[in-house]
Amino acid sequence: MKRLFIPVIVFLCLNLSLKGQTFTNSNLPIVIITTDGGESIPDEPGVFGNMKIIFRGPGLRNYVTDQNNAAYLDYNGRIDIEQRGSSSQSSYKKSYGFTTVMADNVTNNNVSLLGMPEENDWILGGMVFDTALIRDYLCDNLSRQLGNYASRTSYCEVLINNNYAGLYILQEKIKADKGRVDVEKITTLDKALPNLSGGYIMKADKTTGGDPIAWTMDSWWGATVDYIFVLPKPQNTITSQRVYIKGEFTRLDAAANINDASIINGFPSVIDIPSFIDFMIINELASNPDAYQFSTYFHKDRNGKLRAGPVWDLDLSFGNDLFMWGYNRSKVNLWYFYDNFWNNGSKFWNNIFINSQYRCYLSKRWNELIQPGQPLSQTNIESFIDLTADSISEAVAREYIRYGKTGNFQDRIAALKTFISLRSAWMTENLGSYSACSNVSVPDLVITKIMYHPATTAQYTNDDDLEYIEIRNNSHETINLSGIYFSGTGFGYQFPANSTLGPGLCVILASNSTAFNATYGFLPFGQYARNLSNNNQKLVLADAFGNVIDSLHYYDTSPWPAADGNGYYLKLADINLDNSIGANWIASSDLITGKEDINAGLQLLVYPNPVSDILHIQATTTIKSISLFDIHGRTLINENVSCDNYDMDMRQFPTGTYIIKINTADKTYSEKIIRY
Repeated sequence: MKRLFIPVIVFLCLNLSLKGQTFTNSNLPIVIITTDGGESIPDEPGVFGNMKIIFRGPGLRNYVTDQNNAAYLDYNGRIDIEQRGSSSQSSYKKSYGFTTVMADNVTNNNVSLLGMPEENDWILGGMVFDTALIRDYLCDNLSRQLGNYASRTSYCEVLINNNYAGLYILQEKIKADKGRVDVEKITTLDKALPNLSGGYIMKADKTTGGDPIAWTMDSWWGATVDYIFVLPKPQNTITSQRVYIKGEFTRLDAAANINDASIINGFPSVIDIPSFIDFMIINELASNPDAYQFSTYFHKDRNGKLRAGPVWDLDLSFGNDLFMWGYNRSKVNLWYFYDNFWNNGSKFWNNIFINSQYRCYLSKRWNELIQPGQPLSQTNIESFIDLTADSISEAVAREYIRYGKTGNFQDRIAALKTFISLRSAWMTENLGSYSACSNVSVPDLVITKIMYHPATTAQYTNDDDLEYIEIRNNSHETINLSGIYFSGTGFGYQFPANSTLGPGLCVILASNSTAFNATYGFLPFGQYARNLSNNNQKLVLADAFGNVIDSLHYYDTSPWPAADGNGYYLKLADINLDNSIGANWIASSDLITGKEDINAGLQLLVYPNPVSDILHIQATTTIKSISLFDIHGRTLINENVSCDNYDMDMRQFPTGTYIIKINTADKTYSEKIIRY
């Protein structure tokens, strides 16, 4: 009897002492949750309660006694909360999902928590398998540094029903939202293309919470990979949507299986390659044994390509695993899309990797990211880890006491940095050369007009119907537009296969072809999905492999011209100017046409280009004046010439890109000049 009784007493005493430790203040935000009636928080369904977040501001201490001081409360309201996770639910410490709701306990309450964009679905991640308490936080932040959306994160310490629950990460739940996964929310009314094309959020994962499996795929090692709907919710899907999105994955799998990298029908025509590359880089750097099989998200916007991500659930990584269950899979020297642990996801991950073009771009991206000053350089990663470890070290000490964790936190941080160093070196060695894709030429296409916030008309009272953008061929050659698309989400368009654009000509893409034709008297080249933001938006035009052709981010504030709902559109002042600079645009109300050729009827020879010394200019008519500008639009030369031949000495200027503008009596010609 005593042999059985003594361990129970020891456990109870330990448990009570952990719960009873005094917690009064923190350098981190403090989250206080009080469930109605003091109920325990179940797996599902959730329970209602109140939540307060105490946060005085960056760098300031927070005190539990401030829970009734409105000046220091970042949030004070109702929540619906439940446990979350799969394997993690076996832990004594739990993770939670909660929804911020109004006082009626029914209406969702969209709020900003700790500076994150307003929403109502949130996660309190317990990091239950990570004794370093940093892996998920590190990976999410690195993914954002790479330019991708990943759940925003904030460390906090949590009290539940007056019991200290430990160190947590407050983070955004993955869902469709302008500030999260920015895809169109598809509905049951979206039964046919183009609406049927998006948006979707899917995941390869375990089936928890009763969500049905939408379809399965095979891995190279014979394991089944289960795919589950996130958007639309499984219960809201219709047959045409299930068939469509499964078909996109099937197209990817089939093309990758036969090594088809054609930009017309191969896997580059299906997937957004940069997103797949960045997803692989984060998961492979982390040596995540669950990568590709579990917690692997995908999303697809309307008229957009299938994209990988966001990254999620990387606590088993960087040498960490479920050691208590006999697992030890996170190694320095493995590829996790083709390992020997059966946890390697669908076959297409390995098949696209072994394609020489894809692997070249993966190697190129990786080698760019590990350079000094770049996000994945060892110096940058270690600096981020050190700053993070320093900020949470006080809370980590309490966490270790609360849950009886042994070992030394700083030793674990040192081991993490060593693992990353070794893993990075192994990846660099095994990815191989990227010389074949190091200097890829892209067509000279330029975004030259943007009508992002039109004025309404009597016929079209929804201003979104009259949006458009213009793209111009700034070369002397006809450009094949196959594979060219707008990358990212929020603005979707892919050019039809084998469509072309002649030298100097433009295409106009509109939000509503019918409205555009009725207003401007001609049909646009194509119709894009979603709408341009009235405030600011990044537009990235890329080729099929993600090489950037043109990129800009416009704003409705200075130095960008005033073209916000006043009948004006943004017009690039000169096609050769840098269109990412707001000062190079003007607000215009000029009549637009669909067939304008800016150099039509003007015959000129400007050679050699690139040039090292003398630039020769010959025309079939009298040249009135010649101007030379730098790429930012600053005037370097402005001369009246009155002749048909002119030589310009370029040796007075440093190497770089310039713009020459040639004026005749009735025409103006401009061209980029490279001085080497």
